[in-house]
Amino acid sequence: MPATGSRTDPYRGSHFFIEIDGVDHGGFTECAGLQVETEVTDYAEGGNNGFVHKLPGRTKWTNLTLKWGTTDSTTLWEWYQKVTQGQVERKDVSVVLYNSVQEEVRRWNLREAYPVKWIGPAFNATAPAVAIEALELTHHGFEVE
Repeated sequence: MPATGSRTDPYRGSHFFIEIDGVDHGGFTECAGLQVETEVTDYAEGGNNGFVHKLPGRTKWTNLTLKWGTTDSTTLWEWYQKVTQGQVERKDVSVVLYNSVQEEVRRWNLREAYPVKWIGPAFNATAPAVAIEALELTHHGFEVE
């Protein structure tokens, strides 16, 4: 008997762009840290030995790490430099996933993000690798569209 349902393939993780305050900052090689976790507290109720209550606690959002090949642009470095000088400039950041024909299929909108760590490229004269920079952003959570 042949299958009658439609097949849905997962999207590739290589078709993504980053928007910062609505401006496309394409060219990132990696984006990691779209993670949220709710702490759970165990509560053992007296006289009830059949199970332990699991009570939800605080929800934590992981920092987002962006990596890109070093270019002439210093925009992200300058944003981080402002933080080191006490000028925290919060921006809305979106991670946008596209399908194979470059249609937007999902968007993660991070609220009030700002950089908390910058990592410069590693250099090795014996390897012809691209020089990679990284920026870590903290934020107040995200919504998924």
